[in-house]
Amino acid sequence: MSLKNDKFPSSAAFDAINSALTGSDADRKDAIKQGNAVFAFVLKNAAGETDQWHIDLKNKGEVGKGLGEKPSVTLSLSDADFAQLVAGKANAQRLFMSGKLKIKGDVMKATKLDPILKKAQTKAKL
Repeated sequence: MSLKNDKFPSSAAFDAINSALTGSDADRKDAIKQGNAVFAFVLKNAAGETDQWHIDLKNKGEVGKGLGEKPSVTLSLSDADFAQLVAGKANAQRLFMSGKLKIKGDVMKATKLDPILKKAQTKAKL
């Protein structure tokens, strides 16, 4: 089942992240150990619509639609900024400081997301 939403071009990254996590049991266990949180994403597209995804690195080690169960941290940003972030062309700290990335919940957990996004960069063709 694809997590991609055609109105949100960067959402293809969630499929790439999911395949990186479910590709091997060792990778998934490593990601859960590193992340130990549920990361929720709220993306806003150019038309002003929003959609939600989550990366569960607490229990299952998978990606899904919606905010997930009790997200540890919720990141809100534009579809375009998320695409830049996943592609490695944007820095999360800079996006946060400039107000383009909003974080609710455990900000320190948000820093654990970088290695997971890097795994997706090698698989995603955005």
